[in-house]
Amino acid sequence: MLARNRQARPSTDSGRMAAGVDRGVPVAARMLVCHPDTPARAIAGVEARILRRKDGAWLIEYVVSDPDARLHLPGRGNPARVDGLWQTTCLEMFVADPNGQYREFNFSPSTEWAAYRFEGRRTGRSDAEMRSPPDIAPFRANSSYAQCVALDAEEIVPMPGLRIGLCAVIEELDGTKSYWALKHPAGKPDFHDPACFALELPAPPQS
Repeated sequence: MLARNRQARPSTDSGRMAAGVDRGVPVAARMLVCHPDTPARAIAGVEARILRRKDGAWLIEYVVSDPDARLHLPGRGNPARVDGLWQTTCLEMFVADPNGQYREFNFSPSTEWAAYRFEGRRTGRSDAEMRSPPDIAPFRANSSYAQCVALDAEEIVPMPGLRIGLCAVIEELDGTKSYWALKHPAGKPDFHDPACFALELPAPPQS
């Protein structure tokens, strides 16, 4: 069965993901788009949400609709910085500054993570310093996989011209890989293309 990328609406009931946790204030919710050259077979959709807690921390949530339980999840590991996470199922975020520099965050279902800084498009890569490592919490339900990532407030500072890219590499049990993003440029999948940085966060309210 080929891709059945059903058009799903962003969910409003995500309380089951993290009951008892400060859910924060919703900032953005978007359905990601599967790249047409890499169709999924069994995955019905991927949603990404950004919320902000009272303490200023950010919550980045991903929900993968997996009605047939065909999503491949890497085994649980230690919550440490690891390269190459994008080679299998991995949820990602890009934060692009107005000056053209940007950071890439990889959040694995294994709870491993990576963070890189780029001076330009795929150039000048270095490990990005983080005030504290991301806190990755995976949740498996009957028909979906959800992952909540808590980030320090300083990792995203809303300002004019700041753009966000929310992306996902999805591997299924049969080896099928699909690439999901807010938008895709022409050609092969490339999350580093500025076209993928399609979300601008609203300015924080004045105190």
